[in-house]
Amino acid sequence: MTPADPLRPLWDFDDLDATERRFRERLEREESEPARAELLTQLARVHGLRDDFATAERVLDEAEPLAGGDARANVRLELERGRVFRSSGDPEAAFPLFISAYERALEAGELYLAGDAAHMCAISVDDRKLQEEWTQRGLDHGAPHWAGPLYNNLGSAYYDDGDYERALQLYELALEARLRDPDNAQAIEWAHEAIADAKQALARA
Repeated sequence: MTPADPLRPLWDFDDLDATERRFRERLEREESEPARAELLTQLARVHGLRDDFATAERVLDEAEPLAGGDARANVRLELERGRVFRSSGDPEAAFPLFISAYERALEAGELYLAGDAAHMCAISVDDRKLQEEWTQRGLDHGAPHWAGPLYNNLGSAYYDDGDYERALQLYELALEARLRDPDNAQAIEWAHEAIADAKQALARA
């Protein structure tokens, strides 16, 4: 089983240009076709985060034949195609791709990617029951890394609904999860801020 993502250290979401350079440098050295496919999916994600969806789709098309039957490469392909759909305004097309990615990842023992897919499922629907179900799946079957984001995202959904009590419960669970990773100071700070916001909203209600 794989509880962590070996490509995650190459990411810096605050510096997409540097992230792209790191992935391209790794791609130049990589000879394995499935590994090249994985790297290309991450380059596609960089383009998607820049809202360059046409380039993201082109890079994913380039990656697909390289993936072959490799489970992890195919999970990443579905995840990133789903993200392109969701970010470009088509969450309904994205949702089945995230479900498939989740199922593939579980079957392959890729717990980090299973958690990622579950968290994408949860934020791709508006139905609270479905959000609760996908959050729980991510908590039950995903890598521990995803507990903080899963609780936080569900908390934010309830906060937006005006259910500040439920939001506060979830934000506190998110903080507990974040504190298990003390090196992620930014995430811990965000968790404290979310709790403070929910408490203020409850006081005003």
